Amino acid sequence: MDILSLFVIVPVLTILILGFTKGLKQARIVSMVGSIIQLGMSINLIFAYFKERKINEEIMVFTKDYVWFEQFNIHYAIGVDGISVALLLLTSIVVLAGVFISWKTDDLPKEFFISLLVLSTGVYGFFISIDLFTMFVFYEIAVIPMYLLIGIWGSGPKEYSAMKLTLMLMGASAVLLVGVLGIYFNSNADGGALTFNILEIAQVNIPFEAQKLFFPLTFIGFAVLGALFPFHTWSPDGHASAPTAVSMLHAGVLMKLGGYGVFRVAMFLLPAGAMHWDWFFIILAATGVIYGAFGALKQTDLKYINAYSSVSHLGMVLFALLMLNKTAWNGALMQSLSHGFMTALFFALIGMIYGRTHTRDITKLGGLLKVIPFISAIYVIAGLASLGLPGFSGFVAEMNIFVGAFQNEGMFYRIATILSVSAIVVTAVYILRVVGIMLMGQVKNKEYLELQDATWYETTGILLLLIPIIGMGVAPLWLSDMLLESIQPFIQGVL
Repeated sequence: MDILSLFVIVPVLTILILGFTKGLKQARIVSMVGSIIQLGMSINLIFAYFKERKINEEIMVFTKDYVWFEQFNIHYAIGVDGISVALLLLTSIVVLAGVFISWKTDDLPKEFFISLLVLSTGVYGFFISIDLFTMFVFYEIAVIPMYLLIGIWGSGPKEYSAMKLTLMLMGASAVLLVGVLGIYFNSNADGGALTFNILEIAQVNIPFEAQKLFFPLTFIGFAVLGALFPFHTWSPDGHASAPTAVSMLHAGVLMKLGGYGVFRVAMFLLPAGAMHWDWFFIILAATGVIYGAFGALKQTDLKYINAYSSVSHLGMVLFALLMLNKTAWNGALMQSLSHGFMTALFFALIGMIYGRTHTRDITKLGGLLKVIPFISAIYVIAGLASLGLPGFSGFVAEMNIFVGAFQNEGMFYRIATILSVSAIVVTAVYILRVVGIMLMGQVKNKEYLELQDATWYETTGILLLLIPIIGMGVAPLWLSDMLLESIQPFIQGVL
């Protein structure tokens, strides 16, 4: 059995075993064991990747190709580079942390963990696919469970939020499918056979007129999942209504499919289209960065604050990708990883605070540092990472983004970069505002004095996410070098 297919097989086997469990205890033990195995596989893949790279200089390693539908040349084709490996590690960590944070989920626990693992199966499959059709199938598998996870286990206007999220993402999928088929039907421009294989299409000179037409469709199709302004409105409502673990996977992992798809498909296969349309999408991405930061500043609900913060941070990912240079692209990928860990940690902490106080309104909270010091201290650390403090992952990512973006000499690019950089100031304001109101001062509600700090399973989930945030900030070079090595062939293909 090849090493990559296990990332699909193990969660599927875990789901099958879950089908025979009874009660919360069995369901969470099976989910935890399955998720630990997946994390072990991700760590093993990193070491195997470095070993393979010493003898294999191909763009993708561990490639396998099985014919799926011969008539349309559809294959189950898989392979990874350093970018895929890093995102697989992110996914496995967030999934395991999500299982621990959901340790006490007693409402249909078996069905909840099954839906969570179906989502993760789609994400794993998406990151290892190098066939466009297979990638699209896994993309849909990852998106569809969100409707059930929010609609059944959510809170507040959960049916509205679930339907809004599903309709917008399905609409984006329809646009994406047109873009993918457009690429497919132009993949024989050099006289070869039609193909969905990304590496084969990259060798074909797709006509400029086709690139101009299909790049915006492919970009928007993926970028809607990456919270592209003005198509971001599904995200805050979805976050606010989703249960804690679902918010963690939604923001920490699922939304990364958008930036990854833009990079792997839109930019790599349609480079002339990217250079033709970059100015338009840079305006949208920069607007999203600024709008998300100011949107977070105006909110009092903790989940909405983090949701709008995600719009801003993921706007930076799209902004950096559109700058079309190596440094900015490295920053975009580092930001995807950094944001994945940070936002999952934020949502985990918000879930813990809400579970104890039964409110997410910061105006009703205060003095929590005195009663739940561990949770509060971790919230401060996550906030400092989010605003880009040196020593944490956010600083490394944002420095690469803004240095890379400023390398573009045109006045338009410089102005867009300066405006996007200004969002850091707003980020600092809303992070420190929340910390000041919610954690400092006097305890506003005497009932909060009886609150218990983090349990062992909550602490485990927190540490799983905190260690990579600090690790990326303190020792980023091994990750940065792995990403840069994988970016090089893509930059050569685009430029």
